[in-house]
Amino acid sequence: MPTRNMIEAINDAHRVMMARDPDIVVFGEDVGYFGGVFRATAGLQQEFGKERCFDAPISEGGIVGTAVGMAAYGLKPVIEIQFADYIYPGYDQIVSEVARMRYRTAGEWTMPMVIRSPYGGGIFGGQTHSQSPEALFTHVAGLKVVIPSTPHDAKGLLIAAIEDPDPVLFFEPKRIYNGPFDGHHDKPVKPWSKHADSEVPDGHYTVPLGKARIVRPGNDLTVLAYGTMVHVALAAVEENGIDAEVIDLRTLLPLDIDTIEESVRKTGRCLVVQEATRTSGFVSELVTLVQERCFYHLEAPVGRVTGWDTPYPHAYEWIYFPGPIRMKQALEKVMAD
Repeated sequence: MPTRNMIEAINDAHRVMMARDPDIVVFGEDVGYFGGVFRATAGLQQEFGKERCFDAPISEGGIVGTAVGMAAYGLKPVIEIQFADYIYPGYDQIVSEVARMRYRTAGEWTMPMVIRSPYGGGIFGGQTHSQSPEALFTHVAGLKVVIPSTPHDAKGLLIAAIEDPDPVLFFEPKRIYNGPFDGHHDKPVKPWSKHADSEVPDGHYTVPLGKARIVRPGNDLTVLAYGTMVHVALAAVEENGIDAEVIDLRTLLPLDIDTIEESVRKTGRCLVVQEATRTSGFVSELVTLVQERCFYHLEAPVGRVTGWDTPYPHAYEWIYFPGPIRMKQALEKVMAD
């Protein structure tokens, strides 16, 4: 089976779906001729033409607004916001139009569109190229929010998102585009080719939205994570010798609460992990859900590891990033309580 990094897997998902469905159009800043700043759309314009893969002006509000019109008239736009930090000019369109069109029209119109965007830090992008805004979208009724952590899932989830009749925010953790990251920034980068989840089948397949994955079974602790932090969490529990069950959420909305609940009822302890800022982050919702559903099974308060409530600092990137030291402290606390 061929191996791919996450960029190649995402590119292949585009290619597979564009070949299957002539209504799919791909556009955004630099995605056409150049193939995207991270090359995720490389070759699509050459293969499918300028009418189906093209560059857009630097106007995120315009990109999303144009996609709304396309989706309303029967096309299936897959748009790219070059960095998640730049999605805010399009936020009004996403919240007021994209998320609510089905409801406003009593189901007469749907919004079959995907909004892709690289998110997160770990690449010294500073405050304007490192943000994690996923919680802003999980708060909006009518949107689905997907975050893959492996090339295999990236392709399967993106195909499922494109086939979904409703709008999907597809955030891509750019720190792991080219290889998994265990949080040790001072160690050599490992390529995806040496990881089992880099095996990406050719052709069409899907990973269902709303289904989490148990990436490491365990009995003493449940760790909930997504994106880059799945790999950081896996490394931390291994390094600290804890028999933890690590769950990759894959999709934040819809959330696979059944898998979470079953695991926490088994282990009796839970640690939630995100790269995003701490206050009002998505994992706060996870804490509430675990508390509501598993209270009498918990042996300790639910732990939380996050970024700090500051802009993402360029010079102090690895102090902000919730890496091995903070993971170790949190694991020790949740196991000791």
